[in-house]
Amino acid sequence: MDFIDYYAVLGLTKTASDEDIKKAYRKLARKYHPDLNPNDGDANKKFQQINEANEILSDPEKRKKYDQYGKDWQHAEEFEQARRQQQQRQSYTQGSSGDDFSEGFGGADFSDFLSSMFGQGGGDRSGGRQTQFRGQDYQAELHLNLRDAYQTHKQTLTLDGKNIRITVPAGIENGQKIKLAGYGAPGLNGAPAGDLYITFVIADDSRFKRMGNDLYVNEEIDLYTALLGGSRVVETMDGKVKLTVQPETQQGTKVRLKGKGFPVYKQEGSFGDLYITWQITLPTNLTDAQKELFRQLSTL
Repeated sequence: MDFIDYYAVLGLTKTASDEDIKKAYRKLARKYHPDLNPNDGDANKKFQQINEANEILSDPEKRKKYDQYGKDWQHAEEFEQARRQQQQRQSYTQGSSGDDFSEGFGGADFSDFLSSMFGQGGGDRSGGRQTQFRGQDYQAELHLNLRDAYQTHKQTLTLDGKNIRITVPAGIENGQKIKLAGYGAPGLNGAPAGDLYITFVIADDSRFKRMGNDLYVNEEIDLYTALLGGSRVVETMDGKVKLTVQPETQQGTKVRLKGKGFPVYKQEGSFGDLYITWQITLPTNLTDAQKELFRQLSTL
């Protein structure tokens, strides 16, 4: 994987504070968000890089490794383990007069060290077998609206310049994570690649409120319909339905529409329920004659 300067991605330097990183991420994420840049591949790639940069630099441990090892930060633990093993071997073969491994490493590039220790032509001293390290896992976020999550559909992610086409099952939940095996960083010396973990972020809907597989919505009816009864056409996620309003309906009365809620994740044909709450609106700008009629009603 090509080296990405995460500080440059966020327009920062290594001296940036945690607050600087947070502010830069929020500003750039808004600018390059897919919802604001539909069908813009470059903006989508930039958005992925911004998320990746924030994930690394906002985590103290990951940032420390990145600052110390640069493009090879993902192999920092393997390096430390190999360093300790090398020290033990040198102590065994050279005794107390042996050179310290970390001093011998000096300022050489870490990737060159990995190549010499584990890469082609290298190998350990016990038999020349190349050591393999599984690739690093990647983390990504995919932003959807509620109607996107309502139906199974295709989405394309851009990662390191490559397009990855995935199927998003209907009923996916906010915060749910799925794994794409083998789509992470490549492994070392023929080891398998890491995995890609995608976390779904589903925005709140202006009309429907989702709770599990059920949906909730408020619908207005006028005072006369609430008192005398009538009908009301209501929009659901999969179309419009005509409902009967019972006479003398009270404010806040709930009506359940079975099977008109959200699809159940990976259960084809199964849906939650839709709950409608009637909100009664009072008439305004009454004429004198209308006010008089209400006065007469109040005395009955």
